[in-house]
Amino acid sequence: MTNEQTATILHRLFYDARTHNGWQKKTIPTEILHELYDAMRYAPTSANCSPLRIVFVTSDEEKAKLSTCLMEGNQDKTRNAPICALLAMDMAFYDRLPQLFPHTDARSWFVGNDALISDTAFRNSSLQAAYFIMAARALGLDCGPMSGFDADAVNAMFFAGTNLRINMMCNLGYGDAQALHPRSPRLSFDEACRII
Repeated sequence: MTNEQTATILHRLFYDARTHNGWQKKTIPTEILHELYDAMRYAPTSANCSPLRIVFVTSDEEKAKLSTCLMEGNQDKTRNAPICALLAMDMAFYDRLPQLFPHTDARSWFVGNDALISDTAFRNSSLQAAYFIMAARALGLDCGPMSGFDADAVNAMFFAGTNLRINMMCNLGYGDAQALHPRSPRLSFDEACRII
C-alpha cells in the first residue's frame, strides 16, 4: 500500500469523518447493509465471541416508536435518518461458542458466571460497534452514533422475550455537510497517552 493510499483511508475513516445529525434524502440499499455486516464480522473479539446483534430500523412507523425511547435531542435526527441501527448485545452469546470457537470448551467459561457474561458482552459488542462504524465509513456511509436513550424502554419495545439488550445506536445515511457544527477539539497525544 502506498503512502497516498494509506492517507486516503485514514482521511475517510478518521480525519474527514464526522458524526452526522442531518441527512440527505437518499436511501441505503439493503445490499449495502449486507456488505457492511459482512465486513465488520471479520474483526476480532475475545474468543471470537461476537456478541453484537443488529436491528436496522428503516420504516417511519418503527422510527416513530423508537423516538419515544430517545432523549429529545436525538428524536428528530433519528426520525430523519434513513436507518437507525440498534446495536445490541446477546447476553447468551456463549451458546454460540461451540460454533465460533470450536477448538476448546469456551462455553463452560461463561455458564453461571453472570459478571463475566455481562463484562464480555458489553466490552466486545462495544468493540464490534466501533468496527461497524469503520465499515460503514469505508463503504461511503456517514454515521451518527448515540447514547441518550431509555435502555429499558428500548429493550421492552424491540427485544422483549429475547436475550438481547441494547448497547448503543447508530444512525446511518449520507450526511448533510451543511448541518455539521465545527469539529470539537480532541486531546493531544501528551494529554491522553504515556509511554513507560
